[in-house]
Amino acid sequence: MKPFHILSIAALAAVSLTVAVRAGGDKVAFPSDYAKGVLYTAVDNPNTKQYRELYAPKAALDAVKAGQPIPSGTVLTMVNYKAKLGADGTPEKDANSRFIREDLAGYVVMEKRTGWGTEYPDDVRNGEWEYQAFKADKTVNDKANLKGCFTCHKPLDKQDFVFSFDKMKTAK
Repeated sequence: MKPFHILSIAALAAVSLTVAVRAGGDKVAFPSDYAKGVLYTAVDNPNTKQYRELYAPKAALDAVKAGQPIPSGTVLTMVNYKAKLGADGTPEKDANSRFIREDLAGYVVMEKRTGWGTEYPDDVRNGEWEYQAFKADKTVNDKANLKGCFTCHKPLDKQDFVFSFDKMKTAK
């Protein structure tokens, strides 16, 4: 094999690896219209001291309620707020024992598209979902651990990799 061919193959392999590493979050844009969807649940996260609001398009909620798969094109948005902290550093709660939300901390988005995820090995792939995290100013949070999203959601294959799947079924 000529040195030029070896170099070309090496360059192609390097580009392929770069594409595989960059795949995922790069596909997901900030969903500027997320609030036109349904706020179907809110949760307190004591580990991160955050109050979180979860939004989904009505069509996705209707599909889940009808026992159908979450449709391709669905964008699920989690809006994270810092919880108001007391003097001891623990989150303060309102009259309903829920965290009191303060400043916007950022957004985490799951998006499902037909054909997405094929570049991942089976032990990582979350169906056709991709993830992206955004800062409060709606720019990509390049410090976010998107691999952690895949790892955390992986065991939820029976509910289309969505933690709040049961909440989607009962959303109003």
